[in-house]
Amino acid sequence: MCKGLASLPSCCLERAKELKARLASVLGKPNWNLHCCKIGKNKPTLEECLRWKESFEKLLSSKYGLCAFTAFLVSEFSEENIAFYFACQDYRNIKSPAKLPAQAQKIYDEFIGSDAPREINIDHETRDITRANMVTPSTSCFDIAQHRIYMLMAKDCYPRFLRSAAYRDLLCQAKPRNKAEKQEKTKV
Repeated sequence: MCKGLASLPSCCLERAKELKARLASVLGKPNWNLHCCKIGKNKPTLEECLRWKESFEKLLSSKYGLCAFTAFLVSEFSEENIAFYFACQDYRNIKSPAKLPAQAQKIYDEFIGSDAPREINIDHETRDITRANMVTPSTSCFDIAQHRIYMLMAKDCYPRFLRSAAYRDLLCQAKPRNKAEKQEKTKV
């Protein structure tokens, strides 16, 4: 360690380590932004954007809603929440029991462990339960942690997203579906 860093208080060093991990996490990802929601004819309709306000589930079930919400989380440096949520969804769908331990460890190391580069914000009890579940990983070993993160997003991040300038911009740029599209949609 260089002499300059050795003289810093340990709390500063810990904070620097945390910021370095967060920055590495962001830089290691594709460039998330709202551009993916605005490309060509495939941008969301005004009706679709307004449906996102009905429930968090409707937002996540929309391709564009998920893209916009993820971009919002990236802008707030909390994208680890949505990444963890979907990593758990994918994990739950693993069919081969032999693949569960390695994938469980990967998720644990990335999001829950003490040196996790994308550490999620869960309480100690949930962390301890999840750690205990890692002894014999099953498809449900992350259920409690995933539920906590889902509730955090639904109660905190989602309302902020709906009040954000990014969401308001999407509403302004979205076009109402024209009559021909509405008629075509009702025929299907």
